[in-house]
Parts: sequence; C-alpha cells; structure tokens
Amino acid sequence: MLRKHVLLIIFIPLLSYGQNSKQKSGITPFNQIAENYVRLGLAIGQYDSDFVDAYYGPDSLKPVGVKEAIFPKDRLLNTTNILLEQLRPYIKDKSLGKRAIWIRGQLTAFSRRIKMFAGEPASFELQAKELFGVELPNLGEDHFRILLNQMDQLLPGRGDVNARFQTLANRFVIPREKLDTVIKTCIAESAKRTRKQVELPHSEEFRLEYVNGKPWSGYNWYQGNYKSLIQFNSDITALIDRVIDIASHEGYPGHHVYNTLFEKNLYHNKGWIEISLYPLFSPQSLIAEGSGNYGLEVAFPGEEKINFTKSVVLPLAGLDTTGIGAYYQALAIKGKLQHVRTEVTRRVINGTMNDDEAIRWLMNYGLFNKEDAVRSLSFSRKYQSYVINYTYGYDLVKNYIERNGGTSNNPSKRWELFKWLLSNEVTPADMQ
Repeated sequence: MLRKHVLLIIFIPLLSYGQNSKQKSGITPFNQIAENYVRLGLAIGQYDSDFVDAYYGPDSLKPVGVKEAIFPKDRLLNTTNILLEQLRPYIKDKSLGKRAIWIRGQLTAFSRRIKMFAGEPASFELQAKELFGVELPNLGEDHFRILLNQMDQLLPGRGDVNARFQTLANRFVIPREKLDTVIKTCIAESAKRTRKQVELPHSEEFRLEYVNGKPWSGYNWYQGNYKSLIQFNSDITALIDRVIDIASHEGYPGHHVYNTLFEKNLYHNKGWIEISLYPLFSPQSLIAEGSGNYGLEVAFPGEEKINFTKSVVLPLAGLDTTGIGAYYQALAIKGKLQHVRTEVTRRVINGTMNDDEAIRWLMNYGLFNKEDAVRSLSFSRKYQSYVINYTYGYDLVKNYIERNGGTSNNPSKRWELFKWLLSNEVTPADMQ
C-alpha cells in the first residue's frame, strides 16, 4: 500500500499534464515541468537529509503521506528521466531555453545523487561532471611542491614549512571571549559594503548561532523570506582571516545575498518556481560556493582586507599587528595551495590514498594544523566531491569576472558582474 501511495505522489503531477498547451489551472506545460522538478527534489529530500539545502516554495509541492521504508531509487530515477525527456523540446526555445538548460543540469545531478545515496559508487571525476557540471585538471604532488618552495622562502626561520607557518598564524588567533564581538563586527562591515552596491529587500536579516562537532567552518541555512541562520563552528582555530572569510562567505556578499537575490529577482519577481528549491548537490552549488569565496575580494578589494584587519579586527581581538604583512603574503600562497583539498578528495574517493596519506598531504601541502586536517578529511568523506565548489568554483567565478573586466582596478564592473551571477540561472558552461 505504501509503495502505491508514494508512486501516486510522485507521478500524478508528471503524467497529468501535456495533452493541452495550457492546464485547466492556467499553468503552462513548462511551468508544470518546473513544479515537478521541485516535487521530485523534495521527494528525494525525504530520504537524503543532505539533499535539500533550502526550500521556500508553497507547501502544496511538499510530499504528503508516509514515505516508504526502502529508498525508491528506481522510481525516483524514472521520474528524473521523464522530466529530462519533457525538457528536450524547450532546450533551444528562445524564451525558455536558458531555464530548460539550467533545470537539465540540476536533474542530471539529481540522477547521480540518487544513485550515490542508494550506495552505487562513483569516481571523483564522474561526481564532478554529473553533480556539478565540470571536469577538473589533475594536479600532482609537484604542483604543490613548487608553491611550498615559495612559502619556504617567504617564512622566517628554517625547517619544516608547516611548523613555521603555524608559528606565524598562531599570533593571530582570536581569544574565545572576544570571538562573538569580532565575528559580528566583520559581518556588519561586509554587510555595509555590500548594501552600498546591492539593492536588498528591507526585511532581509540573519541570525548568528555557534555550534560544534561539525566538519565545516560555517554554514548558511537559508530560511526563505530573505532570512538566514548563519552557524559558526566554534571548534575551528579562530584565525583573524578565517573569521573575516566566514563572515563574507556565509553572509555578505556570499550565501545570504545569493539566496536573497535568487528569491527576490527570480522566484518572486519572475515567478520561476524551480528557484524555490536549492538542492545542495547540483551545479547551483558551484556558483554559490565559488561566489561565496570570491565575494570577499569583491567586498574588500586590493589592500582593504588587510587594512580592515589592522585598524579594526586586531584591536578588537586585543592582538598585535606585528607580522601581519608577512602573514597575508603567506595567505596568498596558501590560497593557491587550497587545491590540495580537491586532490586529496579525488584520491580518497578513488581509493588511491589512505587516511594517513591524506592527512600528510593536507598538513604538508595545505598547511593545515592536525585538527583542521582531520576535519577537512571528515568533510571529504561526508560530502565527497562537493569540495570542488570551494576551490574550482572560486577559480571559475574569479576568472569569469576578471576576464570580463571586473578587476580590482574596476570595482564597479566587478560588482556588476558579481550581482549578475547572483541574480541569474547561470551554469558552469556559461562561465567557461
């Protein structure tokens, strides 16, 4: 009985449209596909708790009844394939083609995630292509050794590079009792800078919460109606640069702004129902995470981040500015070394690297301390290839914006392009 009930929930909306160009309800065939895309995503989310990152659409699209005891892999895949087939006539349509292509990429990700959740193994390369729509270059150990040599020459002293980097970084750990003040100040500053450039709804706001025991540093749980819950993992080493990064990435002009603009410009203003669902494992995340990481450079161009750190953050934290210049030079190299997370994840997923070797790579080449290396590996185990959205996604967004004139010398153009990315159904192919 349960199997039949769930079948009806998933398939009746799919099979009830199509005979006429208009529904009796006035919904066009394409918008019915978009609705059924949302229904399908929410149905998957009944089983896969990590699947739906945000939903702010109507309750009428949510699944009803009791879910099946066994994950209905084949039925969900069949529904995905039906929707993909129904989209085909719209791919080259002048008015609906962009939406159709965007939904097609999302559905391709649905298919791969359904298979993975059901226990079907997938290589790192297949995950990257089908979940996030990209193919990545394979970076070997020599790539990181070259960057590590640059770091070796920059850091004071001699000996182990990671130990010397940690010695420098540990000068800039925010005391626990001052962390809340510093975080709120950083978010307020990034919000002020963003609101000068981006028109946001007057009602937009966020709530800040501290958590622990998570594999990530920060998380934005978008609530809809322009509201966010931003969580900060209090287990991480609270370095000054990381706190500023999280404030920007999770808040302004990162995830909070991205989701707010999507909801305002596409869901409310245009009525695009597919926008109401944000599936975490999809090409949408490549843009969301990439823009989240690049947003710091948009809000704090050139020397403005280090100037803000010197004049505001360090005094608030009660820390000395000595060595801050060298630290930010080291961070510039460390940023390029972040691709080690991608390569560790690739090798762990593909079974060519064990945990001990993964930790060694993260510490030797990523310059993680032991605790953060373990946490990073835990993230890769749980979220698999998702890590590419931070590394390759950042490169994709940065290269697209700067290739089109949005350089630090032209901040208005940079903001213009950045806002466009946060207000349109952009695919990875659009940016490549």
